[in-house]
Amino acid sequence: MGNFFKSLFSSSKAATPEEEKNRNDQKNFDILKYDGVRAQKMGQLAYAIKCFTEALKLQEDFETMSYLVAAYTTANKTEEALALLNRMVELEPDHIHTRLTRVNVLFMLDKDADVIADCRHILELDEANPVAWFLMGKAKRAVSDPLGAIADLTKAIVLKDDFTDAYLLRAQILLSMQQATEALPDVEKAITLAPEEETSYLLRGRIQEAMGNIDAAAADYQNVLELNPFNDEAILLTGRLLIAQERLDEAITFLGEAIDLKPDFGKAYAERGRAKNLKGDKAGAFEDLKKSIELNPEGDEARKLEGQHTNFNTMYKGGIY
Repeated sequence: MGNFFKSLFSSSKAATPEEEKNRNDQKNFDILKYDGVRAQKMGQLAYAIKCFTEALKLQEDFETMSYLVAAYTTANKTEEALALLNRMVELEPDHIHTRLTRVNVLFMLDKDADVIADCRHILELDEANPVAWFLMGKAKRAVSDPLGAIADLTKAIVLKDDFTDAYLLRAQILLSMQQATEALPDVEKAITLAPEEETSYLLRGRIQEAMGNIDAAAADYQNVLELNPFNDEAILLTGRLLIAQERLDEAITFLGEAIDLKPDFGKAYAERGRAKNLKGDKAGAFEDLKKSIELNPEGDEARKLEGQHTNFNTMYKGGIY
């Protein structure tokens, strides 16, 4: 009985200042964390970031850090996301999901060599991780190691035979190495796996062009336009294909229709100008070129002019082509 009363009275004893502070800190942490989660779900990123940041001042909680990384990434605060991910890796160096998240942020920051290091660490932990092999292949391509990239992508495909992105990337690399024939089966497989994916048809069209199969290329670009009439790349590739076939009137009409639908389509103006120039319409070509540069002053056409002319009015019309 004495022990019971002793326990009863001791449990009602007032908390120490330190205990009270810890309870308040935990309460405030929970409020900030879950307010941040709610704000993040509602798309209120600035408030979510503020909540998570304040919560982490109270407690270095790994889950809250992951929420803040996601908020930073969505808000295009990639440097802040990377700094926090670096801390998370320090805390849990073998946490694969965190490493993969950091890889994606490193890609955004063009830190491709660091991607390779992270992927290698993941593969030391899990050699059968197809995503890590794929991402390492993607990074190797970016650092100009196409053969290494192909080897890694092949491992990813062996581990996951329905890995559409791996087939597409391997096909892109093979095409860049002028191995169009070898690239074709990969893009065919990707189309089988994802028949509504526009990128696959665009790539197959480019491969068919490289192989000299012009009608097949045109059909693939048309497939894309049927899936999405506003696909800029399909429009440009179709226009260029018509120009290459010297079907200049058709190219001018086709690109003109694209411009009617999208009046700010600077690259379409440039391609139509090229077709007009080849047809002998120097004045029309010049006007299209001028419009293209007005719409896209940092584009290829503007860069071609650097150091050549200082004034459109005195520029040799047609000389850019």
